[in-house]
Amino acid sequence: ATVLTQAIVREGMKNVTAGANPVGIRRGIEKATKAAVDELHKISHKVESKDQIANVAAVSSASKEVGALIADAMEKVGHDGVITIEDSRGINTELSVVEGMQFDRGYLSQYMVTDNDKMEADLDNPYILITDKKIPNIQDILPLLQEIVQQGKSLLIIADDVTGEALPTLVLNKIRGTFNVVAV
Repeated sequence: ATVLTQAIVREGMKNVTAGANPVGIRRGIEKATKAAVDELHKISHKVESKDQIANVAAVSSASKEVGALIADAMEKVGHDGVITIEDSRGINTELSVVEGMQFDRGYLSQYMVTDNDKMEADLDNPYILITDKKIPNIQDILPLLQEIVQQGKSLLIIADDVTGEALPTLVLNKIRGTFNVVAV
């Protein structure tokens, strides 16, 4: 699509430079685009079965093995699921299904680890704070933290970022045993 668009723009600019009407060229491109899209809709057909998906994926990836894996992935996650393909350092091609949500990053401080052998932070039945904001100041969440301390519960913070004095304050309270918190 990018190569095609670049060619259309290049040829359009040549014609404008040669004296053609830019509005006419634009209208011509729009008509050609509509005709091409309409024709694609006419000749296309839905790919629904697992075998059809595997065939399309095999052609796209130039690998029957990858095609079968993609078909398996689509079958497992459904039409609304998300499939992420990553490069591997190993030689095996494998499918890994993650139920629920997956984060691109983990805990913000190694002091939030609860299992040092596995380097994991496990929480049992925590309260969860989800925000698309940054938390730079502990005062922003202080009432919540006080409630958590009173109830003896743990807290999982999923935020855009925990910065400023908020992160060291959370870590210090975790180390002291005031409350159990993990921020990601």
